[in-house]
Amino acid sequence: MKSSVRAKRMERHHKRFGKGTLQLVSLMDIFTILVFFLLVNSSTVEQLPSSKTIELPKSTSERLPEETLLIMVNNDNVLVQGRKIASADAIMKSKDNVIPALKTELQLQLSQRLGISGSPDDPGEVTIMGDREIPYKLLKRILYTLSESNYKNISLAVAKRSEKNEGAN
Repeated sequence: MKSSVRAKRMERHHKRFGKGTLQLVSLMDIFTILVFFLLVNSSTVEQLPSSKTIELPKSTSERLPEETLLIMVNNDNVLVQGRKIASADAIMKSKDNVIPALKTELQLQLSQRLGISGSPDDPGEVTIMGDREIPYKLLKRILYTLSESNYKNISLAVAKRSEKNEGAN
């Protein structure tokens, strides 16, 4: 059987250069970049740490929590970023509205944040994760200390009310 001119030319080309192969190096580079991109962007969902000692109040809030300074409050302790700052009993027995240990810690946290952001007039952001049974007086003193420490953007963490519980409440 006689070969066409094109078939003869392709045969000569394959003898000279060999058969074409798939370049996997550049393909692997593309997939590596894609994997790193997905890993970095997969952590966009912010979630508050769970605590067995704190039962959050229920709410219908739709906003997701942002990454801010976290103050956890229960009937026993006040914790900032997971570190115990003061006991709730000592705060309740005190006559002063400002909690000195909390104010010191807040100023330390603010100075560390200012080292990154730079503007001292920029108000601090904080999320209070308080048990639903804490006394209002304790919460009021924490809020007063926050305002004295230039923390103006204050959020209260709540648990999202489930669909089936909405009709009951």
